[in-house]
Amino acid sequence: MLDLVWDMETGDPDDFLTLIWLLGHPSIHLKAVTVTPGSPEQVGVVRYALSLFHADIPVGSFLYDETWENPRTWEASKGLRKSHVSQWHYKTFGNIPLSLDAQPGWQVLHEACDAQTTLLTGGPLKNLGAALSRAKGDASIFEVGRLVAQGGFAGEGVVPPEKQLDKFKGMTFCPTWNLCGDPHSALMALTSPNIHARYFVSKNVCHRVYYNKPLHSLLKPIRTTNPALEMIWDAMEQYLRKKSQGKKFHDPLAACCAVDPSIATWAEVELMYEQGKWGSQLAEETNTWIITDLDDEAFIETLFMQNLPA
Repeated sequence: MLDLVWDMETGDPDDFLTLIWLLGHPSIHLKAVTVTPGSPEQVGVVRYALSLFHADIPVGSFLYDETWENPRTWEASKGLRKSHVSQWHYKTFGNIPLSLDAQPGWQVLHEACDAQTTLLTGGPLKNLGAALSRAKGDASIFEVGRLVAQGGFAGEGVVPPEKQLDKFKGMTFCPTWNLCGDPHSALMALTSPNIHARYFVSKNVCHRVYYNKPLHSLLKPIRTTNPALEMIWDAMEQYLRKKSQGKKFHDPLAACCAVDPSIATWAEVELMYEQGKWGSQLAEETNTWIITDLDDEAFIETLFMQNLPA
């Protein structure tokens, strides 16, 4: 079993579908979930997903504070704050109630992570930054065996020209939402001795991965082999009716890379941040790796939790 903690957001469908996938995967022990920024609506969405699998695990919120002990406070301010939950969640799954059943995100990470645990991130690294700040470099307080982060950019000098997507041709730096959402925390994670190894699933590869109608058709005959796959198929059946072009599947790709890194090609690099953009250059002994290519068939097999039908 792979011990894993999932740090997510809820502004996009694929974070939620990744949570469903992780909960249903027979080889994953999901120890905890943290959410950024962590509104009660977001915690409610996470708790809803956990309830589908009867999973009672800790949930962490970056925004958590003691006022959550008074639910009326949050109900009264409901119209004055952002939910940070996309309408897709409610249109697909109905009226999901908010929840205050959470702990501080940094605390959940401190308690759930250790040298054998993979921390998978699909949003800005706010919870991780808070956990690192409080640990102050002391691995006896907080330690992560492996960080697998959706984000970053590998371009010219790292990715061979023939493997670069047209829209990234010749680029060395590019904005990337998850790392740009909290650059300070991302830079801390890159240099922290508390994290043993770092893997970044970057734009040049993840922007070519879509859940589209052909992939949907491949999943259809085997969807009932796993409840998570069936939930994902049902949700994407509705999604594709309105958006036939499909959905970029960034976070499920990162999750698949966490389960089986061999589905991808990686380069050891140093990540760099300049003027709101991220880049990378080849380096040695950084324990920081970035994706440069993907075995599409191996990815699909991993996503479907089994070999494809002959």
